[in-house]
Amino acid sequence: MKRTSLAHLHCPVARSLEQVGQWWNILILRDAFYGLSRFDQFQESLGIAPSILTRRLNDLVESGLLERQAYNDAPPRFDYLLTDRGRDFRPVLLTLMDWGNKHLSPEGPATQLVDDASGELVELALIDSRSGQAISRRHKVVAGPAADEPMRRRFEKRRQLAALQTPDIAHPLPANR
Repeated sequence: MKRTSLAHLHCPVARSLEQVGQWWNILILRDAFYGLSRFDQFQESLGIAPSILTRRLNDLVESGLLERQAYNDAPPRFDYLLTDRGRDFRPVLLTLMDWGNKHLSPEGPATQLVDDASGELVELALIDSRSGQAISRRHKVVAGPAADEPMRRRFEKRRQLAALQTPDIAHPLPANR
């Protein structure tokens, strides 16, 4: 069964899923961040069938998240190394780890983020680099300059629904007597 491509959508989440949406891809990237780079290392770590691993590595190379670098000519063998684009996936991976530890690990965290120099635990947060403020519920996603018309309509509908649910403070409803 061939999966539907999301590449044509103007949504950055959909386009990102087109690149890394296969769970094996994300786990391979995780292992690459842990320092693994060779086919046999990924296979041992993941317990993945060689044919599936070959497809996933090829997809990650084609997507520009990993690059193939030869380390042996006969037989040909390659390291699979993170590219700049692949390294930019790290915050996404760390956020998934943090979310999984918080919501899916009743036994406690299996992995944690620590400061390399001090060994202290790090509490993950999204920060607006312009203001230094933590991203919170008061921040919202809006249609950007490249949004297509269907996306703009979705955001307008969301705005209209929110307006119906939020009382207008400037014009409060009369109190029931």
